[in-house]
Amino acid sequence: MMKKTVALLSVAALFGSLAASSALAFNDLSADQKEPIMALKQRGIVSGVDGEHFVPTGQASYAQTVHMLVKGLNLNMDTMRFIKKPEASDYYTNVPNNAWYAESFVIAQLNGLPIPKDVDPNGTITREQYADLLIHAIDTKGMYPVIEMFVAFADQDDIDPKVSSSVQRMVLHKLITLGEDTKFYPKRELTRGEAAVWLHSAIKFVESYANAQKPAPQEDVKVTVEKVNDDVNKVVLSRGEKPTGGYGIAISSIRFEADGRAVITYTLTDPKPDSMNTQAITEPTAETYVSSKYKPVAEPAAATSVSPAIPKS
Repeated sequence: MMKKTVALLSVAALFGSLAASSALAFNDLSADQKEPIMALKQRGIVSGVDGEHFVPTGQASYAQTVHMLVKGLNLNMDTMRFIKKPEASDYYTNVPNNAWYAESFVIAQLNGLPIPKDVDPNGTITREQYADLLIHAIDTKGMYPVIEMFVAFADQDDIDPKVSSSVQRMVLHKLITLGEDTKFYPKRELTRGEAAVWLHSAIKFVESYANAQKPAPQEDVKVTVEKVNDDVNKVVLSRGEKPTGGYGIAISSIRFEADGRAVITYTLTDPKPDSMNTQAITEPTAETYVSSKYKPVAEPAAATSVSPAIPKS
């Protein structure tokens, strides 16, 4: 019993925790594996068999890959409510409730990952099986556009039709790159290196869309009205004080509404990171003139904060 417990803990350590020597690099990684695997290690998603070896060519078990997916893509059941706490035995016949990976299997099941009820958690997993789990895990994070194109694998006939769509998306989402032989090798047992590198690509893919969908922070623009005469007012838009030069504001249009508002739309420009600008506090402003019959209000244009374009010579 003691030997079995030690063995289970050793397997869990492969992927379950951040090694104490997280700052040290593994010395058995290829050039294309080093960056993604070390990035996962820094996040506490994977660890090696010891401080210096990851063993990327070693076979990955089903339990290890499920645990990686759940942890790496932050799958959870935080918003779910249960009459009783769900256990692995509620969904699987071979996953012990007290196993180190039990909760990950439960979370995977509740998030819709297609894991067989009779899965052997200590058994190996094929490349096509992992690809299918990975795509299902990605889809729990949102809806993503897919290029309408069919990837012609040289070994297409070897791919299970049930997972063919997921394998296609692995390439279309640029999670993997095919070799010159254009084969996917679907039935080949997944290695630890492949599992980690593919997961890293999936995390980057999900995060890239999450960042792109974040609304741009709105900046307060102050509107000042100065009377020119009884019929005309001067309107000044100000971004307030900025730490350097290079910031700008420009009026793009004025829209006169029936409710008496003059809606002044504007665009903002920020200094490029590598540009040379005045090292002094500045106040970017823009001005225009409107009829005194209207109340001026400022509104950002559709795309407002951009770096200035460089004119072509």
